[in-house]
Amino acid sequence: MFPFLLLGAAIGSISGLIGIGGGALITPALVYLFGFSQHQAQGTTLALLVPPIGLLAAWTYYTEGYVDVRAAILICVGFVLGSVVGAKFAVDIPELLLKRMFGISLLVVSIRMIFSK
Repeated sequence: MFPFLLLGAAIGSISGLIGIGGGALITPALVYLFGFSQHQAQGTTLALLVPPIGLLAAWTYYTEGYVDVRAAILICVGFVLGSVVGAKFAVDIPELLLKRMFGISLLVVSIRMIFSK
């Protein structure tokens, strides 16, 4: 129980600090530190990231003028719909392929961020 609380606190801090979705860090942590399958890790991560998980962090940014509420609402609606479609596909993808797809997506985003101006 405590290791999961510690993981949540650590990743929540990093997520609030640099503004990334916790899933990009929680999913690999569940796979490599806790022995979850890729499917279990992704499902568990999606289950924990439901509101109000980021409410206080978002409020902090909002009070400083860093939140576009209209964009956030529209993205949220799209995210809800898209996540259902994505999850339906993901459960039928073989474990190794799913893990590689996840890793490649993180790598592509990382490279873009590192070499951006």
